[in-house]
Parts: sequence; structure tokens; C-alpha cells
Amino acid sequence: MIRLFKHYVPHAVLLLGAVDFLLLLLGAEAGWALRLWQIGDQVEIAGERIPTMIVFAVSMQLVMVSVGVYGHEALLSVRFASARLVVALSIGVLVVSTLIFLFPGIMFWRSSLLYATFASMFALIAARTLLRSTLSGEGLKRRVLVLGAGPRAARLQRLSQREGSTFRTVGFVGMNDGPEEVAGAVNRADIPSLARHIVRLGAGEIVLALEERRNALPLEDLLRAKTTGVLIHEFSSFIERQSGRVDLRSLNPSWLIFSDGFSSGRRVSSVAKRLFDILVSLALLILTAPVVALAALAVKLETKGPAFFRQRRVGLYGQPFELIKIRSMRIDAEVGGKAVWAVKDDPRVTRVGHFIRKVRIDELPQAWSVLKGEMSFVGPRPERPQFVADLEARLPYYGERHVVKPGITGWAQINYPYGASVEDAREKLEYDLYYAKNYTPFLDILILMQTLRVILWPETSGAR
Repeated sequence: MIRLFKHYVPHAVLLLGAVDFLLLLLGAEAGWALRLWQIGDQVEIAGERIPTMIVFAVSMQLVMVSVGVYGHEALLSVRFASARLVVALSIGVLVVSTLIFLFPGIMFWRSSLLYATFASMFALIAARTLLRSTLSGEGLKRRVLVLGAGPRAARLQRLSQREGSTFRTVGFVGMNDGPEEVAGAVNRADIPSLARHIVRLGAGEIVLALEERRNALPLEDLLRAKTTGVLIHEFSSFIERQSGRVDLRSLNPSWLIFSDGFSSGRRVSSVAKRLFDILVSLALLILTAPVVALAALAVKLETKGPAFFRQRRVGLYGQPFELIKIRSMRIDAEVGGKAVWAVKDDPRVTRVGHFIRKVRIDELPQAWSVLKGEMSFVGPRPERPQFVADLEARLPYYGERHVVKPGITGWAQINYPYGASVEDAREKLEYDLYYAKNYTPFLDILILMQTLRVILWPETSGAR
């Protein structure tokens, strides 16, 4: 994996992304060449078309990222990837067409844009067919040696065997730190030289998966491994890197305190984030006002009661605020004001409510909370005070998710399917803590882009 702005990207994704960008550039040029040949004009390389080629390639690739073309399912299945590519390039044509309208300097005839899109589609599908074995093979997987053979080591073994895993465990070393759960682990006492053992296995990384750290940390072994150029990871850090979430089962306060994250350097980026929130929320409120008005009218016509509802939520540093949404449930959804978890296919949702929820229209009034500074576009979803009090009592570190502003969309929303239970809250908390710990503008952009995938395919929001 390569770390980009505190977020890890698999080697397979970077390789495929580079190939795709080159093919999109060639596809743009092929579209021009085919059109010029059709009208009998001379086909030659023209430098003035390079900016247009770049606009085409960048626009298409951004949409591809947004709809999940680089998710692990798309890397493993050409059929799945082809379906996503068709959707991505169709949306991409609309994006490029809009840019052509707004910026006349972008030179693209409608026919050449169409040819470029089809040429790119065939080239991208062909590349995935040819690279399928490479992308899912062992060549791009990192070779990991695990120090430990207990429950933590067994978790790593299962994680490495999952479809789409980016690493392979090449061996386990029992460190006499408790009962062993990994079959075939070699005891440390039976290895004369750990450095030689690492070289023999071809391991490039070591993960310390000890069950008991006191008096068991093999400092001499780790020092020798480190000086030979092998990367060494602590268990919680490795799990965070692989899964994109903070593992609550192995988490301890010292790891949160001393690990990289929660940097004060985010102050500058926070100013940029606030400026983005103000400009976009203001534009969104103006542009979507007719849509919100029509949705509110539909709610009023279907059921009695107000079209909008206010609900108290917990925001930054635990401060409460009023959240505004278009009402999608019956007015008697909560008898006596008692908070009730929303569930999938909730019977309290009205027919109009089902539609506006599906296309996220009910969320649009939240832009007012963003404009006021109570929320951001990206961040953990704000919960109700009753739920927060209960979850803080049940889940450790739940209060740490409030160190960043709540958001309309977030890392948990694009990575975890819809759920409404304490266990679901635990899973989402792990993603929320990852976001709070590793926030960068790059991660915000990635979340905003991939929110499109969740809107188009809500049932696959857990795919990464």
C-alpha cells in the first residue's frame, strides 16, 4: 500500500489508475482521429488538443472513482467492473459536456466526444481483462511475517484469506505469550536466527500480534529486523491500515495517544473546509430550493402535519443543535417523544418519504446547518442525545467521534451498510474514529466523491 495524505491506497489500485489515465488520454485522441478521418481531414498530432485530452481523462477518472470502479469487487470481477464503467462513462459524458458548455476553449465536437467515450470504454474493459490475474494475484500482495500465534494472529490469518486482501501471511512465530490458535506456527525457540528466517520467507513486513506485551516484547529481534530494512507494524496500526477503521477490540488509550493522527496541522485545512462548506451550502440552498419546495408540498398532500421537522442532535464537542430535514415518516412515528432506532424498510416511512430518502432529497435542508457552522458536509453522522448517552455507556471511545463536526455524509456512511443497533453503532464508530484520526482534505474529497456510489447503489455501501 502507498500512503497518500495519511490514507492508504493499494498498489493494485494505483497501477490500474495509472493505466486507466493513459488509456483515457489515448481514447480522447482516438475520438478526434476517427472524426477527422471521417470528414477527410488530415490526422496529425496537435498540441492544442492536449488540454482537452487531459480534461477528458481527469473528468472520466474522477467519475470512475465516484461510482466505485476501483473497489475490490471491481478489481476481482471484469463483469462487475464493466457494469460500473458503463455507468461511470455515461455520467462522465454529461460532466465533460457541461465543461464544454461552460468553457468554450475545450475543443470537443459531439461526435468526437462520443467516439472517445466508446474507444475508452473498450480499452478500459480490455485492460481489466488482460490485467485481471495481475491485479488479483500474489505479485502485488505484501509478504507479512506475524510475530504471535494467538487470537490476534488468527485474525490476521483470516484477514489475509479474504477475497481482495492486499497482503499474504508467509509465516507465524509463536512467542510463548499465551495459547496458540494458528496451526503450523513455528516457536521462536526453534528459530536460530530470526533475521535469516525473514530472508528465507521473503517477508517485507512484520506485524507484532502479541497477546501479552509485558516482558514479552522481543526487542532484540525487532531491532535486527528493523536494521535489515523490514517494516514493522504494531497490531492496531496494521488493522487500521488494512481495514480503514480503528479496531476497538485491540485499542488502548496509549495507542491513540502515541500513534500518528489528530494532528494540529489540520487547522489550515479546517479553514479551507469551512470556506468550502459556506460556499457550497449557500449554492445548494439556492439551487435546490424548488426541489425542496416540491418535496415539502408532496409530504403535505400525502399526510397531515408539518413538511419539515426539527430534531435535537449532538454536534462538535458534544454541543446540541437542531437538525432540519424534510419529514419522511408519519407524525406519530415516535409515541411520547421516545427515541426509536430507524430500521431498514421502516414501516413508519411514508410513500413520499421512501422516495425522498432513496434520492436523499430529505437531507437537503441540512445544508442550513452546514451554513450556520453546526455541521459540515463531511463528518460522522450526528446522533440524538438519548442514543449518545446510551452508546457512550456501552461503547468505549464513543465520545471521541465528537472531536470533529458532524456531517451529512461520512467515512462510515460510504463503507458500512445501513444499520440500527448497538453492534452497528460499534462498527460505524470504528470508521468515525478513523476519520477523526486521519482527517485530511484528500479524505474529504474521496468521501464526497464516493457518496455518489452510495446514492446509486445503497445496498453496496459497505464495499471498499
